Amino acid sequence: MPVLDDAAMLDVLRRARRIAVIGASSKPYRASNGVMRTLMRAGYDCVPVHPNEPMVNGIRAFPTLDAAVAETGPFDIVDVFRRAEFCPEHAHEAVRTGAGCLWLQLGIVSWEAAEVAHAGGLGVVMDRCTQIELGRIRG
Repeated sequence: MPVLDDAAMLDVLRRARRIAVIGASSKPYRASNGVMRTLMRAGYDCVPVHPNEPMVNGIRAFPTLDAAVAETGPFDIVDVFRRAEFCPEHAHEAVRTGAGCLWLQLGIVSWEAAEVAHAGGLGVVMDRCTQIELGRIRG
């Protein structure tokens, strides 16, 4: 099975330093915005990826993961806030750019994306929230 178990998932989050937030929104009431703020406060270097957002939480946004990696370097986690049908495309990007883990947020399940990421050597987390799991680590 390509999805990481709880212990491995928490280990990925503990070791990660850079997180691409795909689907990040500048709207403060959106989950992606709040999660990104929480991750940044926890010390993660977060980079928003959204084709229609110039800035999110004071950080320059990039239209694609490829563009973000080309300018800022690779990511430990690619945290996806998009509907499941878009996730296989992001899994291909994550593999192509050398990410460590494809993380599909709470409520997002794409077995196709999971297979792509797993076949490309990435860890896979689905239907879990990085903010909630960070809370588990921090107590």
